[in-house]
Amino acid sequence: MPEKFDAIVIGAGMSGLAATYKMASAGLSVALIERGDYPGAKNVMGGVLYRSMMEELISEFWKEAPLQRPVVEQRFWLMDENSVVTTGYKSQEWAQEPFNCFTVFRGQFDKWFAQKCTDAGAVIVNETVVESCLKEKGRVVGVRTSRPEGDLYADVVILADGVNSLLARQLEFHREWQPGQVALAVMEELELPAEIIEERFNLDKGMGATIEIFGDGSLGLVGTGFIYTNKKHISIGVGTLLSQIIEVKARPYEMLEYLKKHPMVSPLIRNARPVEYYAHLIPEGGYRAIPKLVGDGVVVAGDAAQLVNGIHREGCNLAMTSGRLAAEAVIKAHQAGDFSAGQLSFYEESLKDSFVVEDLKKYKDTTHLLEKNPQYMNQYIPFANRAMHEMFTVDGVSKKNKQKKIMKRLFTDKSIFSVGRDVFRLIKAVK
Repeated sequence: MPEKFDAIVIGAGMSGLAATYKMASAGLSVALIERGDYPGAKNVMGGVLYRSMMEELISEFWKEAPLQRPVVEQRFWLMDENSVVTTGYKSQEWAQEPFNCFTVFRGQFDKWFAQKCTDAGAVIVNETVVESCLKEKGRVVGVRTSRPEGDLYADVVILADGVNSLLARQLEFHREWQPGQVALAVMEELELPAEIIEERFNLDKGMGATIEIFGDGSLGLVGTGFIYTNKKHISIGVGTLLSQIIEVKARPYEMLEYLKKHPMVSPLIRNARPVEYYAHLIPEGGYRAIPKLVGDGVVVAGDAAQLVNGIHREGCNLAMTSGRLAAEAVIKAHQAGDFSAGQLSFYEESLKDSFVVEDLKKYKDTTHLLEKNPQYMNQYIPFANRAMHEMFTVDGVSKKNKQKKIMKRLFTDKSIFSVGRDVFRLIKAVK
């Protein structure tokens, strides 16, 4: 192994793999350092991989990558204790190449992606912890690892080491994240025969669906439950802000068990066999929490840069895009022979012009609004369920009187002014 590389990437998640592949494919010497036994061993994701961002790296990857099911339907549930208001979208176009997105097992997919990086010429170093960045005259010039004589040098280091990026904190790119800027997600893989999954979710053979659950699925806390279909497994989980877990002293695994036993959920997973359990921290600070991204000889990408769209539950597509853009900036710096923050700021500028920052900016106030106003999750969602129950129960009462009853119930609990204010605030936060 050479002592010095063109670039070192820390972390073999989506952003790190994307950056590594892009740079290695351009002919740069790249070392990817991963603390797990192999890429994917420590990576957890809700289970959806978006085709467009991955295809910008590897054309028609879906023809060989280890994927589970193309997602043809996305459902959204507003759930209370005994019922659910549903909406969603299903498309036959999504059932045909080039597809929209797929469910995946990260342990399988990341190993495949890592092999692509190796084939492109990258060196992957597993089971290695990076303890600190090496600096000379204020510029990052490499990393110190946990291995004996483990100092490695490079022109640029890309920090893609996840939400708990100790290296970015050591460089004072950000302070320790606050509980309101991080979510804790817990998930189980439940084994079921493929034909049972397709029957229960009304799917054609090989096709998949996702369900995002708001309200009672997360016990009225700011977060979501989710159900994703795989070939012979169902991924089910729940995630909510760490600040809310601390405030109500919730136990995440008990929240997951509650979701699994919910009368709207239990028929979908009946007789399924639990085979694996995960817990994972997810950055939720959004646009306002994006840290410093560029320094002399160093850039920050993916979860380490708080690049997750919590409102749409999107993370891997933002991570892949940020990793690719970081790699493009390093390639330009290599061509210019200049690895200063000024030269590498091409990454920051490209990121700001991409959908990544545009989407995060759009929803910059939404999570904070929901956290500080619990009525959205634990009052309005149950109200929507009661209203639907009233309207669809045929009992001889006219629909006009039912509508009056619904509105009376709403304004018994809240004034017209407070309801109008809440609606205005929510529209303003998502517009």
